[in-house]
Amino acid sequence: MPVAPTRWVKRLSEFQPKSEVRAVPRGTRGIYVLFRQRRHNGKFDVVYVGLSGSGMRGRLKSHARSRSKAKEWTHFSLFQVHDNVSDAEIAEVEGLFRQIYRNDSRANRLNLQKMHGPLKKVRVSDLSTWGEAL
Repeated sequence: MPVAPTRWVKRLSEFQPKSEVRAVPRGTRGIYVLFRQRRHNGKFDVVYVGLSGSGMRGRLKSHARSRSKAKEWTHFSLFQVHDNVSDAEIAEVEGLFRQIYRNDSRANRLNLQKMHGPLKKVRVSDLSTWGEAL
């Protein structure tokens, strides 16, 4: 049996225009990112990081209709997970990304998050204790 080149990501598609949401296959599981393309230089700013364990197409369509998000994003990226990746694992990775962005002063207001709950349980601020067994 061939070995996959990555542990979690089966496929990815980056910086697709919002108009391509309908091309996303139904039932695609994983993490998605909403972006706003800058007009002056064509680069992309992260607007929102999300997950779907049942289908990213539906989530993206919902964001495209949303009063708070619809006008905020222009493009999206998808990170489809392998079939053996659990919904809990998807949520943990998404939580990690949200944790990274939660205090970013340049992050879009829609992406501001509280600390990811499970990460609170493993948080140890005193690095001198990291050598100790958990």
